[in-house]
This record gives sequence, C-alpha cells and structure tokens, in this order.
Amino acid sequence: MEVIFLGTGTSQGVPVIACNCEVCKSKDPKDNRLRSSIIINTSNNTILVDSGPDFRQQMLRENIDDLDAILYTHSHKDHISGLDDVRAFNFKWKKDMQLYCTSEVKDALNREYHYMFKRNKYPGVPHVNINLIRNKKFTIGNDEILPIEGLHYKMPVFGYRIKNFAYVTDVSFISKNELEKLKDLKVLVLDCLRKEPHMSHFNLDQAIDLVNYLKPKKTFLIHISHLMGLHSIVSTELPENIHLSYDGLRLTI
Repeated sequence: MEVIFLGTGTSQGVPVIACNCEVCKSKDPKDNRLRSSIIINTSNNTILVDSGPDFRQQMLRENIDDLDAILYTHSHKDHISGLDDVRAFNFKWKKDMQLYCTSEVKDALNREYHYMFKRNKYPGVPHVNINLIRNKKFTIGNDEILPIEGLHYKMPVFGYRIKNFAYVTDVSFISKNELEKLKDLKVLVLDCLRKEPHMSHFNLDQAIDLVNYLKPKKTFLIHISHLMGLHSIVSTELPENIHLSYDGLRLTI
C-alpha cells in the first residue's frame, strides 16, 4: 500500500498576505501546506480522503489521473469544497465518482452541490454516487475500511483504518472503545493543529500522549497550522517515532 500526502495543513496554515509570521514567509516548501487530504493506493483501489478546496491543484501536482472513491471525514468546507472538480474524472473514465460518507455529510453535499443531485442535471455537471456509511466496517472493492469515530469539538467525525494504516484528522476526543481500533498500527496519521490547546483539535502534547498510549510504529502529524512553528525546528523537537508530515510525502506501508 502506498500513501500520498496531498495536503497537510489547515485554513489557518495557508500562507496569506495578511500574516507576517516566519512560517508563512518561509522558503522551505515543507512549511507551505495545502488543506489536509491523502491518497491511499491499495492493490485494488485508489482512494482519496476528503476533497478540500485545493483538490484540483493536489491532483495535478501528484499527476493522479484516476480515482475509485472518495471517503469523507466530515462536512466542513476545508474537507468538501473541491468536489466539483471530480468532473474531470467523470469525463475521462465515463463513470460516476463513488463517495462514502455519513448521512450528515450527505446532507451537506446536497446543500453545497444541489445541482449535482437534480433529476434533470445541467449538461457537464459532476456525476457522483453517494454510499452511506455508519460506524461499522464496510468495503470498497476488496478493501475493508474500518471507521474510527471521534469528536471535532461536539461534531462527530470519522477517521479510517485500512489494514495496519490509519488516518485520523480534525479530532479533539476519541473514546476508549474507538481507540481500541487504533491498536497495532504500522503507521498512524494524526491530527495536530499547534502546540497550544485548541477546543476542536489535538494539540502537540495531546497527540504525543495518544501516540504513547497507542504505540504505533510511526506517526505522522497533519492538519498543521502556522502556529506550530517551522518544520525544520519542530521536527528536531519530536520523539523519534513521531514526524511532521509535509505536502508530497509518500510512504510505502
């Protein structure tokens, strides 16, 4: 299995002209993060987790020309607002894009992209098929997917486990029962917004505590804001088995 980090940041961490911090001015590409999203290539499928506003740019940068499915973690704009650009895959492969999400995310997609779901569609709009999921195992082709439910403040979100890999973003709490699903991992990709506490995301201390509890072989931190600090400096401060991720990082698991 191969994993490609399409984006590892947050809307707080995108370099903007109004911010004069050292991260937003950094020339190191590892400090220039698009919104968090990941590609999981298995022997059966190419699966995208979340299609944020940088979706098109991420696909072009990594030269990805086929997708079998999109998994959604939750309905916030920085995780769903690039969906319109799946029309290029529809055009090339002449098939609907398969979406996997909860009923809450489905409702958000229906509001945001009402034109995709009309009975009489405007020519050229994206074609998608929504597959509703709950907090139980499901399959995409021959790949078994295990959801991990957490809370993003009070909002339920899903992380996902495939074999010995798991991706968990935008969480501030995971129950003990759900944490059991994250045991015995080779690679954990985990939400970590900044060093200071935050109401809806793990901060660095919380992420490290969770890693010490779960004991995955390796952990890569994502959804990193500019408030975390420079990649080159923070990387030297982390335990040996924990790494700051960066856009374009590729792992073979």
